[in-house]
Amino acid sequence: MPSTAYLIAVLAIVFTITLALRAVPFAVLRTLRDSAIVQRLSVWMPVGILAILAVTALHGTIAAEPRATLYALLAVAVTVGTHLAFGRRTILSVGIGTAVYVLLVNAF
Repeated sequence: MPSTAYLIAVLAIVFTITLALRAVPFAVLRTLRDSAIVQRLSVWMPVGILAILAVTALHGTIAAEPRATLYALLAVAVTVGTHLAFGRRTILSVGIGTAVYVLLVNAF
């Protein structure tokens, strides 16, 4: 069993590295905030991340339960419609789309 001093030293090193890795992007971003690339990324990255998440979730859903394909596509349409109708509120649209999917799968 390692000594207490050794464990404390390891935890201090892990804490320092983790804090540095999480803080560095914010420190660098402060200097790049006016950059055209960063401004474009701030617009397109959330869309890209949600698209990847949606494709992954739909693929898993369709592969696991092929009869739920229509339900998944209807839930996606509701999610997109809600997102556009209610001022692009991601939490609201994803929540309503998820609720619609769960209701469709469990009701039919």
